[in-house]
Amino acid sequence: MSKRLKQDMEKEKKSGGMMSVIAALGANVLVAISKFVGFAVSGSAAMLNESIHSIVDCGNEILLLVGNKQAEAKITDQHPFGQARAKYFYSMVVAMMLFFAGGALGIMEATEKLFHPEHSVENTWLVMGILIFGLIVETISLRVAFKEIKELNKDKLSLYRFLRESRHSEILIIFAEDSCAVIGLLIALGGTLLSHFTGNPFYDALSGVLIGVLLCTAALFLAREFYSLLIGESVTENDLVRIKTSFNRKEISRLINVKTVHLSPTDILLTAKIDVKSEYEAHSAELINDIERDVRALFPAYNIYIYIETDKYKEDYKR
Repeated sequence: MSKRLKQDMEKEKKSGGMMSVIAALGANVLVAISKFVGFAVSGSAAMLNESIHSIVDCGNEILLLVGNKQAEAKITDQHPFGQARAKYFYSMVVAMMLFFAGGALGIMEATEKLFHPEHSVENTWLVMGILIFGLIVETISLRVAFKEIKELNKDKLSLYRFLRESRHSEILIIFAEDSCAVIGLLIALGGTLLSHFTGNPFYDALSGVLIGVLLCTAALFLAREFYSLLIGESVTENDLVRIKTSFNRKEISRLINVKTVHLSPTDILLTAKIDVKSEYEAHSAELINDIERDVRALFPAYNIYIYIETDKYKEDYKR
């Protein structure tokens, strides 16, 4: 293996979506400041909702960085496989923050404005300027997320399928956050324009409600994905097919079973039972070592814990 290839694999393992987290944090700090200035001078409900959204996003990125640091904790007797799954725990916390602090709170604030006729939007052109600035910054951050998705999407899956199958929780969150930010800013811009040209602040408040609903929907999608990862998801179908090819050997009469679970985006636990032909049983240890080398060669960027044992297949065998 070349030195360049090793460096690329190590870079991929360490990054795993974290560059998009850092880019999103920088973008959200800038955008949050500008949005709060816009809300202070306009009283816009949509701008307030967007401001809350950006503050929550900043907190989310900080939590993801904390989770990434925690996941690097060393193996101990209490945690024999390390704490890599901490990424999934913190990702779940972020999803809940996005739902309650970002979406639900935003809906409550905008709904209050919706039913108060005295609500008005001032300095409309300044608000629109700030929204356009935020749109530019968030679009740049979203492009970073798309770039990381392209690097992680080795199997060239569709975007939807990649998001459903990816075990990289950070990139799921950042993509959802940045996408919601761009869509939310467009909604806020539309509500502000309608309020300005019609003189009716209802559209501004309505856009705030729609932004909150958007965030809640994204949070529920993320929570569902992270729940599955916390419980323990196997490798993808394509990866499982690759793993099974390592067991296609003349010495093995049957692969009794193989089970996998992601401990983190790049940490996998693999267990298997194999039925070795009687004439090769004396060399079972060498065979197992060879299979382990093949599996690790297939996934050089992953840290794989492999446990393989020999057994005799029975028709009524229970896993």
